Amino acid sequence: MRLSDLSTRSGVPTATIKYYLREGLLPAGDRVTASRSEYTEAHLRRLRLVRALVQVGGMSIAATKEVIRAAEDDTLDQHQRFGAAQEALFSGRPDAEERPEPGTAARAAVDELLAETGWGECVDQPLYWNLVDAVTALERLGHPCDITRLRPYAAAVAPLTEYEVDVLAGYPDEEQLEAMVALTVLNEPILLALRRIGHAEVSATRFGSSGTGGHPAGAGAPNVG
Repeated sequence: MRLSDLSTRSGVPTATIKYYLREGLLPAGDRVTASRSEYTEAHLRRLRLVRALVQVGGMSIAATKEVIRAAEDDTLDQHQRFGAAQEALFSGRPDAEERPEPGTAARAAVDELLAETGWGECVDQPLYWNLVDAVTALERLGHPCDITRLRPYAAAVAPLTEYEVDVLAGYPDEEQLEAMVALTVLNEPILLALRRIGHAEVSATRFGSSGTGGHPAGAGAPNVG
């Protein structure tokens, strides 16, 4: 398909597509003439992924480039590329001097949880520090998040992650990495929205005015962390 066709089918303006091509977010098309290239369904799929990451996922162009670069690294096996893409997605790693010492309550709780679940492979990786940072922030706000508070979250997440990896395994090999990136970024707003809907419904049941049977119109879920 021509660039104009790619724009029509994706809904992305041609100027934006050209920008993505210059930035390396989209592979070059097959050159037909000096002024014209042809694009494939793979280009359309990649373009939709980039657009979703930037517009829905709120990722910067630089972060999106890092994720795609990791996903396309042929020197890594599938598991390693999954990990590299995840690291690029969540690259906020605190400087060494800012990391909580092993003896701090937050870090101790996280280490104990990962030891219990057998998820210790991520220790000292960006996702590990994301978790430690979150637990540390709760501690500093006066909301201790010890192992008993963390266990229900791990118990809820474990079957979900198994399900999501099973979903990814159902994709053709050449689509799995793109699917992993898309599902990682775009499933999180779904999880967050469902969690907040659940908060609102449970709050209405437990704390709502007697006889109303629901929460006030327009009220959102309470922020419980």
